[in-house]
Amino acid sequence: MRLTSKSFKDGEAIPGEFAFAVPDAANHVALSTDRNPELAWTEVPEGTESFALVVHDPDVPSRGDDVNQEGREVPADLPRVNFFHWTLLDIPAKTREIAAGSQGDGITARGKRGPAAPGGMRHGLNSYTQWFAGDAQMEGDYFGYDGPCPPWNDTIVHHYVFTLYALDVEALEIDGEITGDKVLEAVKGHVLAEASLTGTYSLNPKVK
Repeated sequence: MRLTSKSFKDGEAIPGEFAFAVPDAANHVALSTDRNPELAWTEVPEGTESFALVVHDPDVPSRGDDVNQEGREVPADLPRVNFFHWTLLDIPAKTREIAAGSQGDGITARGKRGPAAPGGMRHGLNSYTQWFAGDAQMEGDYFGYDGPCPPWNDTIVHHYVFTLYALDVEALEIDGEITGDKVLEAVKGHVLAEASLTGTYSLNPKVK
C-alpha cells in the first residue's frame, strides 16, 4: 500500500495551512487555519474491509518545565513521547482519498465534536484534550484533526507521522473513549497492510 499527499511531500515541511499554529514575530505563535491535509492511497490489498488512520508526533517533550518559557529552550536530548493529532476510524473500504479540509477545518475552542465524523466514520480524541486540561478557555474533548503546534522554543524539528492501516474488519471495537493508544491496540491482528507518510514542522525560527 502507498500513501501520498498533495498537501506536503514525504520528509518535507507541512505548510502552515495545515497546522494549529504558525510562527509570529511579535508573539512567537499565532493560531492558524488548522485544516486536515489531503491524503490518498493506492495498492490496497484484497480483503480490505476498512481503513484506520493514526497521526502522531513522536517528538513531544516528556517534561514541560521549559516549554514555551521566555529565555529558555527545550533541550534536544530531553526524552520524547507521542502526541496524537488525529485518529480516524471506519474509513470505508472503497475510499482512496481524504480531501484537504474535509475532516477538519479551523480551530474550535474546547474541541471539535465527536466521535461521529463525515461519511459515517469515527474520530478519536487527540492529545490536545490532555494538553488543554485545566485551561479555563480551551479545556474540553478534542475530537478529530488538530495540527502541529510544537513548542516555539524547542531545539529540534518535530515529525508528524501519518499511518494508514488496511483492516480486515468494517469497524474497530474500542471500549470507552477512543484514544490513539487504544486504536493502536485495537488494530493488532487486523492489519492487512500499512503505509506511512511523514511531514516536519517547527515554530522555532532558529530551527531549520
